[in-house]
Amino acid sequence: MSSKNVFGNEVSVDEQAFEKADEAEVDEDGFEVVDETPEFQATVQMEIQAKVDANHPDGMIDTSDERIRGVTLEQEERIRAREAELERISAQAELGTQNGREQRTRDVAAKRSAERRTAFQKRAASVDPMADPERDDPRAELTQEQLAAVNRQSMRLAEKLDGWSRAAIGRRLAEAVVGGKDLMGAVVGVFEELETAPGQVVPIGKLEEIGRKEVSIEGRVTVLWESDSSAIQQVGLIEDESGRTKLTVWEKSNQPWIEEGERVRIHGAAKNWYNGRVSVALTGWSTVMFPERGRWWE
Repeated sequence: MSSKNVFGNEVSVDEQAFEKADEAEVDEDGFEVVDETPEFQATVQMEIQAKVDANHPDGMIDTSDERIRGVTLEQEERIRAREAELERISAQAELGTQNGREQRTRDVAAKRSAERRTAFQKRAASVDPMADPERDDPRAELTQEQLAAVNRQSMRLAEKLDGWSRAAIGRRLAEAVVGGKDLMGAVVGVFEELETAPGQVVPIGKLEEIGRKEVSIEGRVTVLWESDSSAIQQVGLIEDESGRTKLTVWEKSNQPWIEEGERVRIHGAAKNWYNGRVSVALTGWSTVMFPERGRWWE
């Protein structure tokens, strides 16, 4: 539409008032009733300009207020609906990438751990054939009489070794028997091996035989005495049925106070040597438990 046609269709306010004059009302005396608030109508040019302003990008920038400036209510509803749809799609996309990520990570870590363990066992099998992970259960190579004897001994050892199942002990016994040891020699060897294995509570009398720097022990603190060093919190003797050793609690270890005569179970005690004798010390990495504390029935 040309500008000539646009302006040719314009109707001014005066012309609108003139057209209304023929339809003017009169009162009972015949005088014309004058409307002091005449009704105004938008011109064609004003309507075009309104549409241009409503669709201009500048009119849609600020959406922080309750209403979007420069748009009609219908346009605002469409904009709000579109924004909500985009937020929903974005949330779904984000959740889709995160959902199950923790489980997938655990699965990958477990798979890699199993692969590393298998590779280590295969390398160990070059020295000890019994360590081969692809080797069959050694109990299948025993005679029926040998298997019955191994099962009886594994049940007996399981009562003395905490943390070891009868099946695990039976497999170790079968490996020793298949390897050429007699049953009693296998029982003694497996018991000593599992009794001092990492994580097991070690008899105090066998601390000298263990090559690890950290051990777990359980016993009764029979004697405590004062130390001349400010770096030591407590020092004394701990003993069980197999022997006794010196116990040191370092000041910076942040360990609980031990009473003389108490029974304690210590995990992660540091093993030390002094003047050819072995001793243990509690550090910040050690854990101390008191099996007899809180036993109100005694």
